[in-house]
Amino acid sequence: MLFNTVDFAIFLPIVFVLYWFVFNKALKVQNVFLICVSYFFYACWDWHFLGLILLSSLVDYYVGRYLAHTIDKNKRKLGLIVSLVTNLGILAYFKYYNFFVESFIDGFTLFGASLEASTLQIILPVGISFYTFQTLSYTIDVYRNNIKPTQNIIAFLAFVSFFPQLVAGPIERASNLLPQFTKVRRFNYSSSVDGLKLILLGLFQKMVIADNCAVIVNQIFMNYSEQSGSTLFFGAFFFAFQIYGDFSGYSNIAIGSARILGFNLMQNFNMPYLSRNLGEFWRRWHISLSTWFRDYVYIPLGGNRGSKGKVIRNVFIVFLVSGLWHGANWTFVIWGLIHALCFIPLVIIGSNAKFQSTADKGRYLPSLKTIFQIGLTFFIVVLAWVFFRSENVSHALLYIKGMFNWSLMSMPQVSKGLILFLVVYMIFEWLQRDKIHMLDISFIKSKPIRILIYYTLVFIVFYFAGNTQPFIYFQF
Repeated sequence: MLFNTVDFAIFLPIVFVLYWFVFNKALKVQNVFLICVSYFFYACWDWHFLGLILLSSLVDYYVGRYLAHTIDKNKRKLGLIVSLVTNLGILAYFKYYNFFVESFIDGFTLFGASLEASTLQIILPVGISFYTFQTLSYTIDVYRNNIKPTQNIIAFLAFVSFFPQLVAGPIERASNLLPQFTKVRRFNYSSSVDGLKLILLGLFQKMVIADNCAVIVNQIFMNYSEQSGSTLFFGAFFFAFQIYGDFSGYSNIAIGSARILGFNLMQNFNMPYLSRNLGEFWRRWHISLSTWFRDYVYIPLGGNRGSKGKVIRNVFIVFLVSGLWHGANWTFVIWGLIHALCFIPLVIIGSNAKFQSTADKGRYLPSLKTIFQIGLTFFIVVLAWVFFRSENVSHALLYIKGMFNWSLMSMPQVSKGLILFLVVYMIFEWLQRDKIHMLDISFIKSKPIRILIYYTLVFIVFYFAGNTQPFIYFQF
């Protein structure tokens, strides 16, 4: 069930009414209801994979219970290994089996050897990378004694399967979301209104920005050999906004849907294309994943402790694993490698943690220095997105080669109106850069004007929506 469909427009209000006015008598009943609607929501894609969610949930629930009653370090490690092997084993089988087999064969071919091995026709379960990491973080946190394991299996099953963020995040931590299933929830009007604003913003980002960009992106990337350098550049430019509108839009709809049900999910995007270097970009882009890798991969490897060489090694590992997380293709690995290579100089000079505050706070117009920093960062990100979008490495290299020739100076054969629209959108993001989200317009004192803005956005969504496109991150 897609967020941007009539089905979800019917599903969510029904869930809302039943949740607050029928099943609100007891917390346990509410949670059981959420489990049922969440499993139904997932089953609308493919009910065959519901067993994987249940298996992952039960393994980590009982491993958590086991760790709660085990002091012996070796036995605790054994419990953690059971969780890691089960979850990562399932993920590796469904997502990476064919990739590793094909790469293994290609490796032998490079040395002139011939090797035959069979691949499998495996269907990738929607959202497996997201809920796998969510359950893993619970077990790891329990193992580290950062949180206490829950004894409430109903709450835990609801935590893992919660439908707003089940298939594409945010990847929630048990320390934030799980306790919300164990406390009585009261309807909050202002929170629900804010949730509706986020849903509206998400639909705008997905249906107007991402879906309109997708049409042009698909055409350019499929016929890249026939395009001028300038057209190829804007193809990559439009993809940058397609994936941003697509994924940020999904996250905002997810966060908004959870909020009208009384839950607070973590922010997943924070205007990343206003970043002044890659360090800031990764603090603003897919925040739930970048912080997951920071806490469960980067810091355990040693983080920024030790020699520069070890820190650089840790950065490489995190970005390469992050690339592989996104998909079983060398294009994603190289995408991660590009970010690593551009991030490492920041580590060497010690500026990767720079820019923690809002850019040019209090100013309407950015300084020339800020424009240069944002422009350079965005340019690097756009080039890396070419690998992310391309079908294979050869395709990406030929695409980039086609960009950098004299035709880069020619007039691009793309929609000038869409370019102007995206520029205007970024201007609004700049003006709202210190707000929680772009539709946080409480500073406008006139209620009629605020309502007019919301209804105008509703009109834009209905009138300017592009052809419905699948969410990009569902494949991950």
